[in-house]
Amino acid sequence: MIDHRTYTDLELLVLIKAGDQVAFTEIYDRYWRILYAHIYKMLRDEDGAKDIMQDVFSKIWADAAKLSEPVNFAGYLYTIARNKVLNTIRQQKFQNDYLESLAAYANDISETTLHYLDERDLAAAIEREIFALPPRMRQVFEMSRKENMSYKEIGQRLGTSEQTVKKQVGKSLKIIRNNLKVSGGAALLLLVILR
Repeated sequence: MIDHRTYTDLELLVLIKAGDQVAFTEIYDRYWRILYAHIYKMLRDEDGAKDIMQDVFSKIWADAAKLSEPVNFAGYLYTIARNKVLNTIRQQKFQNDYLESLAAYANDISETTLHYLDERDLAAAIEREIFALPPRMRQVFEMSRKENMSYKEIGQRLGTSEQTVKKQVGKSLKIIRNNLKVSGGAALLLLVILR
């Protein structure tokens, strides 16, 4: 039986490319503790760090055939992890900013409006307004708000610029906000957060 512990990282990477699960397990065992510590130090979230760890090693396994052989495999792993942490932090900031802007807008809502509307009516009204958007604008809005994709990710998927995506989402929000405000249901925007 082959002892994978004696292999170098590059030798293990060659074996991983060939589908060797034992080599993959050896790479994981070598690096998971130190990588987890780095991720946790940056993120300060145990569950988030575990998720990123899973993403990093899943990426190594899934993309093994496409990987070039890095000179410094530990540095390569750290770079992947760091980029995933930064993406997570950016996405969390984006979501927090969005929630804060909606909360500020919701402060204008009267208590009586909230009492008379039930959740089904709220959800239905929001969906009607989203469905009424032009098709491309609706697609961009749903990718942003329902699939939690970044503007950059949406732009890449749709072959358009990040700035165009940002403008479309902003315009969608403005249209929905105005239509709901006119109908007396400004509180409906709160459900966009919950979806």
